[in-house]
Amino acid sequence: MPYVSRSAGGAIDGLYEQLQEGVAEEFLSDDDPALGAFRDTSPEVFSVSARQFRLMLRRSGLLDQVKAWVAHQDGETQDAFEYSGTFVKSSPMMLAGFEAMGFTPQQRDAFFEAAAQL
Repeated sequence: MPYVSRSAGGAIDGLYEQLQEGVAEEFLSDDDPALGAFRDTSPEVFSVSARQFRLMLRRSGLLDQVKAWVAHQDGETQDAFEYSGTFVKSSPMMLAGFEAMGFTPQQRDAFFEAAAQL
């Protein structure tokens, strides 16, 4: 039976074993339907490792296309693609790159979710 925190809209956004004063003071039983629904949802993926990102590009058949796009970008973008250890979904480089590849926000999310499984 955990303590929960809730977002401004009232949805559960965190679970805690112990009371967290001012953060998570509501105690729910394990069979509470809202708690079950929260536990059944997958957390949003905000970043993946460089290995995961590149493997997903390769598996999607996009690696060469992305490398060609990166080659035409500024030096900082080229360095970020080559040397970053983590790729953050909301970074300006990611947003520009996915837009250039014609991805919708939903497709970008799906790409990161799939990459996170590698």
